[in-house]
Amino acid sequence: MATGGRGNWMVFAALAVGVVGLTGVFATYATPLPLQRAMAREAALDAALAAARSPDPQGAMAALAPRLGDSASALAGAPAGLPDRVEKERLDMRARFGAQAGALAEQLRLLIVVITVMGALFVALVIGGFSRGRP
Repeated sequence: MATGGRGNWMVFAALAVGVVGLTGVFATYATPLPLQRAMAREAALDAALAAARSPDPQGAMAALAPRLGDSASALAGAPAGLPDRVEKERLDMRARFGAQAGALAEQLRLLIVVITVMGALFVALVIGGFSRGRP
């Protein structure tokens, strides 16, 4: 095989394995999602505390329901005990989003490992096939 051909295959191998780097870059977009969701939920819980002091607490809480998501049911009830329910929900919400962040990190690590192995096998098969003289 000519030197130029071997150089081309080395570039091909580098690009094939570079897909792993792209996977890592794309993973960086997914990684902050649980934190962003937790911060948005914290703001919604603060808004719920403010809603309890409004002239129409039930109406204000109903308007906040989409932002509160699964926290809305935990805050349902009389406005009198709302601060305690909000504090309990903050702890529960942080635990839920923490678990989601951990699960996402595990999935992303597995994805990167699988793509790395697949890229390495693909390169080995292609390079091995051409080094034996098969097109």
